[in-house]
Amino acid sequence: MDLFLIRHAIAEERRAGFPDDQRALTDKGRERFQAIVQSLGRAGFRFDQVYHSPWLRALQTAELLAPIHDGRLISTEALAQSPRPDSFASLEGERVACVGHEPWMSDTLSLLTTGNPNGTWLRFKKGGVAWLRGHPSPASMELRALLPPRGQDLSR
Repeated sequence: MDLFLIRHAIAEERRAGFPDDQRALTDKGRERFQAIVQSLGRAGFRFDQVYHSPWLRALQTAELLAPIHDGRLISTEALAQSPRPDSFASLEGERVACVGHEPWMSDTLSLLTTGNPNGTWLRFKKGGVAWLRGHPSPASMELRALLPPRGQDLSR
């Protein structure tokens, strides 16, 4: 499996009295992430399935993957919490995207590549993409690329 871990794009700032799970993407976040999607498309990437956290900013980021997505969007609470060893056992598809949040995306990347769910050694920026290959279980995946949200043209 090719698994793409994606941190949601730039969202509204936190503010008192407003639920964190309802923060939407900013125009800047949408624009920057659309450029990433175009770059992924030019490089020939398409997703069979896109899983996302139920939080608004993750859903909106997942929706922006539509030009390179053949399946349906699947909401899962597993992407809005710390990863467990079995969190990704039910993923289906050959090329799968998972859209979530920090620090959980870094922790997931660490768990799947090293077996240790402490991803504090990573810097996973908003709109960043990690490309992994292998079986989605602890210490069973290889990191193919860690792509920052700007300046990447994957078609080269």
